[in-house]
Amino acid sequence: MSDKITDMLKKVRQIEIRTNKQVSDALAGAYHSLFKGRGMDFEEAREYQPGDEIRSIDWNVTARTGKAHVKKYREERELTMMLVVDLSASGMFGSADLSKRELAAELASTLAFSAARNGDKVGLALFTDEIEHIIPPRKGRRHILRLIRDILYFEPQKRGTNIAAALDDVNRMLKRKAIVVLISDFLQGPDGRLPNPEDRYGDAVFKALDITNRRHDLVCFELVDPRELTLPKLGVITLEDSETGDIVSLNTGSASVLKAYSQANAERLKNFRRALARSHIDLLEVQSDKPFITPLRKFFERRTRR
Repeated sequence: MSDKITDMLKKVRQIEIRTNKQVSDALAGAYHSLFKGRGMDFEEAREYQPGDEIRSIDWNVTARTGKAHVKKYREERELTMMLVVDLSASGMFGSADLSKRELAAELASTLAFSAARNGDKVGLALFTDEIEHIIPPRKGRRHILRLIRDILYFEPQKRGTNIAAALDDVNRMLKRKAIVVLISDFLQGPDGRLPNPEDRYGDAVFKALDITNRRHDLVCFELVDPRELTLPKLGVITLEDSETGDIVSLNTGSASVLKAYSQANAERLKNFRRALARSHIDLLEVQSDKPFITPLRKFFERRTRR
């Protein structure tokens, strides 16, 4: 076995160990409460016991036997989770311990193992300007390890981002209602910014998000690196857009430049979240320099209560 394959398997195994520890009973329970099955199947009728709901009495069986019986149901639990992961070139950026692509793999692994604990199938769609790789939904540990490996090591042919095209393809593929998990930094378009519903790039994204949210149970995770929010004081620096190749120079020694950079990013993020909220689409920001398990559990719990 080559050193490259050995290192690959080692990294995948490390992620499995870390995320399996993180998928505690609390997180798996929060997942189960949030993502319900497709309905309730009748299982059997049993004799009425004190405390049973009167509304659940099976009057036909009660009349036939002369004793009060209630209907017992079980949840039709099995669901399908489709992980839709952005592999555009901006995902290789990382100023903390993890690149955004590595962060996507850890987050996807956590969600996949949570789904597995609840008996759900998990599939994967990796996209750039288009969907480049599909793994159909299945169950099992080995299947999830393959998903993690492909998120980490699949080599995309393109560098850009087209969220709308990816979601349109996923909607065509999924024949039944599913959990669609979109993991992306959402940076796209000619200027590499967050989608704005008032321009044609952003409008297409929000239409696709809205359609997906109505057909499926859509949850969005935004991958953020701290250097995308604020810049360090390093004097004049040159920045290159990893997807478009555009280059710009900034004087980070200037307080006004740093302030303008931070304010512009904060404003774009606020407008992006506001637009998602108008469409009743949930978004959780996941930062590469901060643990995400507690925010993820609280996010699930808030969404369940709502």
